[in-house]
Amino acid sequence: MGCCTGSCTLIFICTLQLLVALERQIFDFLGYQWAPILGNFLHIIVVILGLFGTIQYRPRYIVAYTIWTAFWVAWNVFIICFYLEVGGLSKDTDLMTFNISIHRSWWREHGPGCVWRLVPAPPSNNLGDHSFISVTGCIIEYQYLEVIHSAVQILLSLIGFVYACYVISVITDEEDICRHK
Repeated sequence: MGCCTGSCTLIFICTLQLLVALERQIFDFLGYQWAPILGNFLHIIVVILGLFGTIQYRPRYIVAYTIWTAFWVAWNVFIICFYLEVGGLSKDTDLMTFNISIHRSWWREHGPGCVWRLVPAPPSNNLGDHSFISVTGCIIEYQYLEVIHSAVQILLSLIGFVYACYVISVITDEEDICRHK
């Protein structure tokens, strides 16, 4: 295979997916979003596996990557539905933290242009060390930033899926030609 083939493009797509997933992982860690952290971790592992399979011409690894991209697209569609509150989902639940904390998306308080200030909690609420935060002036609301992140993930996964199928086809065709000689 030459360098300007589907395999080189798949290597580029996988590398781009790794960079985007690592960026997303950092911000999910900052927001203590445990469900996305776990999903991102698995995604990073499988993308590395797909990258290795492409470089080493191992179609089984690329098949694993291809199957994972279907799950990854479904997960990101769920994330979009969650933040846009589609189908009875609510972004104000603790679903993304596995109901173990009250943290939300890091972008909720730190989005572009957001100004936040601490508001003293009413004495009747026993919140411990927690306080209320008022956020104003955001250029783009945090749920839309999360949706944009997921949409980019979906786009990269779909492109990666197509190129992975192509590379698998090319590799298996080359193996068949070698066997018949």
